[in-house]
Amino acid sequence: MNSDNNGNTGFYLTMQIAKQVFKLKVAENAMIFFEKGEPAYITKRFDIDSETAKKMGKVDFATLADKTKETDGNEFKYNYSYEGIATLIKKHVAAYPVALEEFFKLVVFNFLFSNGDAHLKNFSLLETPQGDYHMSPAYDLVNTRIHVKDPELALKDGLFENDYYTKSNKANGFHAYDDFFEFGIRIGLLEARVRRILNELAKHRPEVELITQRSFLSDEAKEIYKETYLDRLKLLNYSFLNLKKEAEN
Repeated sequence: MNSDNNGNTGFYLTMQIAKQVFKLKVAENAMIFFEKGEPAYITKRFDIDSETAKKMGKVDFATLADKTKETDGNEFKYNYSYEGIATLIKKHVAAYPVALEEFFKLVVFNFLFSNGDAHLKNFSLLETPQGDYHMSPAYDLVNTRIHVKDPELALKDGLFENDYYTKSNKANGFHAYDDFFEFGIRIGLLEARVRRILNELAKHRPEVELITQRSFLSDEAKEIYKETYLDRLKLLNYSFLNLKKEAEN
């Protein structure tokens, strides 16, 4: 288990923010402390039926995308796009409209909280008692910027398939509201739902800063965590197209 205090606490903090503040479906988790005070992050398996103790099928998107070390090298789990994951959801999930909304929220959340490790193996499908599949609870959510200055998005192909970029991204070189709006539309969500989800996630949540301040992160890491949240929040509220329309009027 990772003995790095900020590492363990970073997982716990981000998972709790996802659950408590944004009401995302996440794996049950907790922090424990050893005799000498070292913290450890633990999480409960969600692929075991609590009533029957039967193991349910679980498959990550690296497997669904046929990505392995043999096919793509050591970076195999990063060699894809989020739109590509959405395509796989449509293929493998019967109730895919619900799954796509869950996935969309998670992609935006990962951007908002600087999760530079949201790769193919950190998204999974879980078997239901009926034998079909749905999105598993979210797991391994963390703000990687408290450790390294990594890219805005974990997957090397970014949000979109086929090297597509929005006008906003071409003009500014960063991801913002327009990118995630276009992403939601391209993966098949209704425009009204995309706007509603983005507006909810783009609200400033003072609870985030309060929970971060009360966390077990170091003081330096707390400041980085809060600063990165506020920086990404600004980007998520930035619309190049709206600004362009205002200038033209």
